Amino acid sequence: MAFSPNIRGSLLMAAAMANFTIVDAITKAVSTEMNIGEIMLVRGVFAIALIATLAWHRDALRPLSTLMMKPIALRVVGEIGGTVSFMAAIVHLPLANAAAIVQALPLAITFGAALIFGEPVGWRRWLAITAGFVGVLIVVRPGAEGFSQFSLLALTAVVFCAVRDLATKQVPVEIPSLFITLVTTVTVAITGAVILVPLGGWTPPSGRALGLLAFAAVLLLIGYQCIIMALRSGDISAVAPFRYSALLWAMLLGYLAFGDVPDATMVTGASIIVLSGLYAFYRERKRHRPVAADASGPPPEGL
Repeated sequence: MAFSPNIRGSLLMAAAMANFTIVDAITKAVSTEMNIGEIMLVRGVFAIALIATLAWHRDALRPLSTLMMKPIALRVVGEIGGTVSFMAAIVHLPLANAAAIVQALPLAITFGAALIFGEPVGWRRWLAITAGFVGVLIVVRPGAEGFSQFSLLALTAVVFCAVRDLATKQVPVEIPSLFITLVTTVTVAITGAVILVPLGGWTPPSGRALGLLAFAAVLLLIGYQCIIMALRSGDISAVAPFRYSALLWAMLLGYLAFGDVPDATMVTGASIIVLSGLYAFYRERKRHRPVAADASGPPPEGL
């Protein structure tokens, strides 16, 4: 059965989000045995082996001097900050809550593109951005009894990932995506080694934890490739909205794996975020300026 390019791209985007959400669930599960620094290091070692092999096979390796390019360095900083803050958040938050906050990423990138690059943003999209961040506040619940300071870590991850994706737009097209992914993976693993001791030191991982983290590394690579294929298969404006399927995956996995049941407040805030993001996609398609749609890259742990 042959699918149209847009349907194929949409299915690939949904598959990518499923992979990344399973990785989040694995991180949350093994956090009972080891700290996030150790998780980043161990998973990173597995991911480096996979990505380096693929990069070598596709002739995507480049000189280390490439790392001195400002956009790449800034992207690495954004990925490190986003990964650390998001992993710290999901260890303590229900998956669905953290995923809902991260869904504000396309809106944050539209906001950043307007401020930094002078991208034109009409009043309707400004309204969508405002509504989206109101939705974030509803999920975060500042000052309410249900407030968790770890929600602020998820929000911090959004900021760092917006920096990452805005910097990615400035990376020269001749730099292979696989090389950028490899560089990011190496630096995230090194960061894990650096923060490992302050977070409690090394704990010998069980065979179960090693197996899960190896599986997570494979899923990260598959998710990354699915996103690339998704954006190359169909129109970005048609494919990008399916990044919101991550929220459905998070709600399902959170319930099945951890018994988390989203409350009405969280569902309301998440709905506002998703609807405002979809409206922003719609306006960008109408104006032929796919700003946030281009920001449909991986979430914090997508590398």
